Amino acid sequence: MREVLCAGAVAVSVLGSSLTTARAADNSPDDLRVDSYVLPVGAAKPSLEELRSGRGMERLRELVRQAEPGTGLAAETVGPAASLVPLSNRASGVPAQPRLEQERPSVGPMATTAPEPARTMTFEECKKGLGSSKAFYVKSRFAVCNGASFLQTWVRNNQPVGESMFNVRVVGTIAKNSRTIDFRYYFTDFVTTGTTGAAAMPITTKGNLPQSWPAGARYTRGGDKPGTQTFTQLKALRTFHETVNAKPGQGKKSADLLFAVYEPAISYTPPAGWTLSGSRGGKLFMLAPRWEAASYLANSTGGGNPAKKGAATFSYVPTLTLSAKAGADERAEAQHIRQAFLVPGDTKPYMSAKNVPGQTVKDPLHRTVSAARIDKNRGAAVKQCKRYWGANYTNGGTKECDEYPFASTYEGAAENYYDPEVTKFNFSAKPIPKEDNQAGGLILKSFYAKNRIIDGLDDGFIVKITG
Repeated sequence: MREVLCAGAVAVSVLGSSLTTARAADNSPDDLRVDSYVLPVGAAKPSLEELRSGRGMERLRELVRQAEPGTGLAAETVGPAASLVPLSNRASGVPAQPRLEQERPSVGPMATTAPEPARTMTFEECKKGLGSSKAFYVKSRFAVCNGASFLQTWVRNNQPVGESMFNVRVVGTIAKNSRTIDFRYYFTDFVTTGTTGAAAMPITTKGNLPQSWPAGARYTRGGDKPGTQTFTQLKALRTFHETVNAKPGQGKKSADLLFAVYEPAISYTPPAGWTLSGSRGGKLFMLAPRWEAASYLANSTGGGNPAKKGAATFSYVPTLTLSAKAGADERAEAQHIRQAFLVPGDTKPYMSAKNVPGQTVKDPLHRTVSAARIDKNRGAAVKQCKRYWGANYTNGGTKECDEYPFASTYEGAAENYYDPEVTKFNFSAKPIPKEDNQAGGLILKSFYAKNRIIDGLDDGFIVKITG
């Protein structure tokens, strides 16, 4: 049976249950076994006293019930990895305050660019971001983390006599224009209570790459990740890292696209005198890295070094944040999009069942770099602006026809022309001040570049309006 742990909220499934149990041989003087659980990293484990009284077992079972059995990837995953294993039903943790509000002023030159995505993450940021219930924390598509709590109950003759536990969190980060992903492992919160053999228990850490698209890709590994360490040794070591790099030329299409999943796995072996069979640990959730060398994104030539061209990202749907606050350069565009989200029936062209995409990760927008399709989308939107506001809708050049979804997406105003099965008129067009429209366009263009949004359905993004 396959086991998958989703950070912050998932338990291991073993032999038809969430419990790993092994018994000593029948001729042992005592029946000694270790029961192993993988729990949410922030979960409050039952005490040894609660386990002895029987109340603790029900708490453990409840933690398992609250988990998402079989889940292996974040809800925001996009691309081929999204169909490999079930996605989490819970949104990942994100920074408490939109990065737009943190980094981009309402007015001025910086207001017309998207903020730089985060590319670093501290242990404390990961810990806080996961909290007690989040399966994933996505600071950006270049800085993500997960975690799990590994609990062992030590049982003699069916009576709990001890507990041991440790937490693991893994932070994945990618430097700007780099093909190397750094996975930093943190082992913390080592605890023992009662009688255990935990101190000498060997623990093995692996970083698996079980699937690639296309298959057969080769990776270069680095870092200082140890093979096997004891409970005591890992408590002292605390942290180490592994790097993964995929050379260009292994991907598909002109963008040299290579997708994969990276799966941290923790396993352990009980010391002499204690036995454990079946699963010996658990796998944390799968992270979903991607490599490309798209000609329309930065570092497409590697600065003259073909081995370094392109870059890596994580295949998660990022959020374009636009401000509707007074004074924001793109305010009119943001207000238009908000109207399309909240009261689509009041937008033009009229369509009774209008429900524009780009509001949730299950229905994102997808970028197109086709000049012909972009022009077709803009033409379809302008047609509606003229239809409802007349040929002079530009008001002497002070206004432009704004469209949502954006003309640079597959879901733009002409989508029905390319795919007749798509509902016609599922977009909104409206004249807005020229300055606001152009500011919104500049922000979108920089968002594409900074987040390395690629053309096609293997990538996507959503839109959020603040203010």
